[in-house]
Amino acid sequence: MPSEIPVLVPHRTALLLMDLQPAVLEGIPEPERLLERARRAQRTALAAGIREIHVRVAFAPEDHAAVPAHNKVFAPLARAGHLAEGTPEADVHPLLRADGRAHTITKTRVSAFSTTGLDPLLRDQGVDTLVLAGIFTSGVVLSTVRDAADRDYRLLVLGDVCADGDTDRHELLMRSVISLHADVLDVSDFEAAARASSDQHRRDR
Repeated sequence: MPSEIPVLVPHRTALLLMDLQPAVLEGIPEPERLLERARRAQRTALAAGIREIHVRVAFAPEDHAAVPAHNKVFAPLARAGHLAEGTPEADVHPLLRADGRAHTITKTRVSAFSTTGLDPLLRDQGVDTLVLAGIFTSGVVLSTVRDAADRDYRLLVLGDVCADGDTDRHELLMRSVISLHADVLDVSDFEAAARASSDQHRRDR
């Protein structure tokens, strides 16, 4: 938990919900609890006027074919035809497909910025602050945090809306690596920060 609630500027902030897909959620303990916290973050962003962006991994046939055999993460998926475009397992989880307002980015590698147009999309919208959540902590979360830090985004990571198949690895990465680049918060901190920004906006009007 941060020492103080972070200040958010809603029109310059985006919530990225990453790889929250049925096939990926199977790899973590207690996925239902993580989904409920993700829904809380989603409702918070909506109420505060913060952009919501879903990031998912999915492969068209040519994407599967382009994965080299030495890629330890994606070669097994490609051989098995997993996370194929158009299948339910590769879609954003139904609980998070709310009102259709969120933009969805599809990638074929680990980082949310790799193989996507995410960076120009954010720049065009004037976003300089990212609130990140997703699975796995050792995968998309870690890769996106380090990539985004190199691109000079201000980073907030919702630690309790991230998970890994290995809970000890999740805790180690949050404490020892991710916290070097980002402020690590709980979803309750995000809710408080969003409320504070809304209150400040009302006072300024």
